[in-house]
Amino acid sequence: MKRFHVHVAVTDLTASIRFYSALFATGPTVVKGDYARWMLDDPRVNFAISLRGATPGLDHLGVQVENEVELAEMHARLEGAALPVDTQMGTACCYAKSNKYWTVDPQGIAWESYHTLNGVPVFGESRQAQKSAPASEVAACCALSSDKPVGVPDKSSSCC
Repeated sequence: MKRFHVHVAVTDLTASIRFYSALFATGPTVVKGDYARWMLDDPRVNFAISLRGATPGLDHLGVQVENEVELAEMHARLEGAALPVDTQMGTACCYAKSNKYWTVDPQGIAWESYHTLNGVPVFGESRQAQKSAPASEVAACCALSSDKPVGVPDKSSSCC
């Protein structure tokens, strides 16, 4: 069964944990110094917040799947949307190791489909870090890689 994923960048983790805990009527299932996550069943959502230097607000949306068969199905759906797809296999992000597919919708919102393989002790690393690229070339996790496919809109662009 798939789970909807929402990731929000925040400026005050403590205040945000307090707010979302009240909103969801439960505390987070994971809390780190820069990150918190709720794995909710009603509604079925993986809701995450982080202090990672991003502009506060919606960071990205996604669909978390339970196995590689569902991930292949989501990959086919993304391919069918006729937008470029970025593949990230075995990437560490949000304290988890996952296989992922990324795209950006026509409005410029990043979408990921992913299967979590296991937990890791760090917030993340990009695909480039895994290839031993210089730190200056490493993109943030939970984002398209810096070598994203041609034609994927750039979220940071000020163009309409």
